[in-house]
Amino acid sequence: MTGPAPAPTAPRSGAALYTLLSVMFINMMGFGIVVPLLPFYAQSFHAAPWQIALIFSAYSIGSFFGEPFWGRLSDRIGRKPILISTTLGNCLCYGLLAFAPNIYLAFAIRLAGGLAAGNGSVVQGYIADVTPPEERAGRMAKLGAAYNIGFILGPFVGGMLAKTSVGPIGFQIPLLVASACGAGSAIGIALAVRESRSRRPREANPKSRWVMFGLAARHPVIGRLILLTFVVGFAFTGIESIFGLWAQHRFAWAPRDVGLCFGVAGAASAFANFFVTGRLSRRFGETRMLALGMAGTVIAMALQPLSDGGWSTYALMAAASMSSSIAFPNASALLSGAIDPERQGQIMGLSNAAGAFARVVGPLAAGLVFAGISVNGPFIMGALIVAPAIALALSAGRAAGRSTSAGEVALRASLP
Repeated sequence: MTGPAPAPTAPRSGAALYTLLSVMFINMMGFGIVVPLLPFYAQSFHAAPWQIALIFSAYSIGSFFGEPFWGRLSDRIGRKPILISTTLGNCLCYGLLAFAPNIYLAFAIRLAGGLAAGNGSVVQGYIADVTPPEERAGRMAKLGAAYNIGFILGPFVGGMLAKTSVGPIGFQIPLLVASACGAGSAIGIALAVRESRSRRPREANPKSRWVMFGLAARHPVIGRLILLTFVVGFAFTGIESIFGLWAQHRFAWAPRDVGLCFGVAGAASAFANFFVTGRLSRRFGETRMLALGMAGTVIAMALQPLSDGGWSTYALMAAASMSSSIAFPNASALLSGAIDPERQGQIMGLSNAAGAFARVVGPLAAGLVFAGISVNGPFIMGALIVAPAIALALSAGRAAGRSTSAGEVALRASLP
């Protein structure tokens, strides 16, 4: 069976790397761009609360199905054609969403956009293809930077550009900006990125995603990291989705205020990923920094209900973002080191699908807690859920150091 192209023949230029990072940035900006606008956007269509939650979740539902599919397909036919086609599809969906006439079509477009944007596993697979293991944490940190900046600056862009007072048309500008950025990313991929894999034949009896998920879940490193991805994603996206309503209820914030807060958090996240995460990982190890980042996230979540709507609210959001930016690149590096190179895209896709599913159920759970228990409840829930996952991170790291080779052999032996 033909494997990935050797790393020396793959592109290592800065242009290729940063083009790929722009893809992840655009994907997550599309997810985040409606966060501060969502209640106002849906209300402009006279939507019910359940419809507001549904349109928020639609993007992640699409990503849940897209991540394993695109990752697996890219393992077989190559990364570049999948990246170009999915990025163009996402670009088209942003443009269509800008002119959606009703809430139902908006939901359908968001669903299709999430499916197209579920190409993070392809980007991760590409980076794993061309990066030696000892450099992956640093590269994954840059990928995490693009992810987090898009995830957090998306709300900033939406909040700054939207004109909520004029109805649905007031949301067209940020969506059209996202569409234009997507088109630029597709052009950049076509011009700057070379293929990192050789095409391989279709498997005679391919295993379904559910069979592969079961195999991955039993792996001593992969299974724990996938569970960690879900748990932390559940907590963090739940808080992000409800933050605008929470800040409006507590401090009478408008979308612009929420967007500015996310902008500060995004800047802190970018600083951590570009200048802190890689260096700390090389010095102290991926496992320690994963656990430390998660601990910081827990503390910031737990303290946020005590903030006053001023500098403390901004500081705690920035602290949570920086901590997440330290944790997740190390999780990705540990995961990529435990995966059979023939299955990088597919297993990364399963992990990303767990994250996408967390982005579906996390906001729903946070909304129920916010409305039915306490306005501060989502933050407390998030801290209580993430805290035990610190032990999960440490156990995954120990397993990676103790038996990664044996686990990889077992996983390979179970596959065709």
